[in-house]
Amino acid sequence: MFNYLKKIKYRHFSYPLLSLLMTFGIVTGSPETSLAIPWLELLLRGAQVFQLYSISDQEEIQLGKQINQQLISSGQIQLYSNQKTNRYVNQIGQRLAANSTRPNIPYTFQVVRDNSINAFATAGGYVYVTTGLLGAVDNEAQLAAVLAHEIGHIASQHSIEQMRQTAITRGLVSAAGLDRSTAVQLGVELALQRPRSREDEYEADRRGIQTLARAGYDQRAMIAFLQKLRNQPTPPTFLSTHPAPDDRISALLRAISRNNTR
Repeated sequence: MFNYLKKIKYRHFSYPLLSLLMTFGIVTGSPETSLAIPWLELLLRGAQVFQLYSISDQEEIQLGKQINQQLISSGQIQLYSNQKTNRYVNQIGQRLAANSTRPNIPYTFQVVRDNSINAFATAGGYVYVTTGLLGAVDNEAQLAAVLAHEIGHIASQHSIEQMRQTAITRGLVSAAGLDRSTAVQLGVELALQRPRSREDEYEADRRGIQTLARAGYDQRAMIAFLQKLRNQPTPPTFLSTHPAPDDRISALLRAISRNNTR
């Protein structure tokens, strides 16, 4: 993916009785079929659930941390152990994050052992790049362009929106919200298997070139890398789910021109 519930509330017995009665009335009165666990079980367990209208930065960060742990512990990604490479990617990533349109959350940059050319991001500031992608870039600026694009997804909260839409489509949400374990599993699935919308990709590109410029990188490095991918004998698989490279390049050229005339 070169390319990437809202408020978590804790329901405890300390809530006023009126809130419990309202919750009971809402849940039992809702005709919508749901996979969410019953409201009483949530109360007894003190379970954490996601509401689908607002989510704080800290809640999103915690969700991203759990998604990351599940990706690793399940063996669906294997982290690259070379410390020098990881430090290099993290150094570039942190420089970009500090100059992004959402610098107020911590970012985690990780290298995945995978020969395919790919990068993706999940909620809460987690960015992943494959060893195959590291071997494909020509220079630091092109790597920075990939990372800036993924940071753009995080800045726009595309993962959260995608989780929200998918949960609603699948009927996973009730008045109580979305159970946290379900949310984590959904986040893992979307990180690995679900392409983002084409408009999300354009928005991540626009935010990405802004971040590149602020961090002192050439904005055209994003265009150069797209051109390189487009001209390969076998383009990376992820390009099939993105806007056509030529369309993205045209949009980037227009955005760079606007940025330079401001």
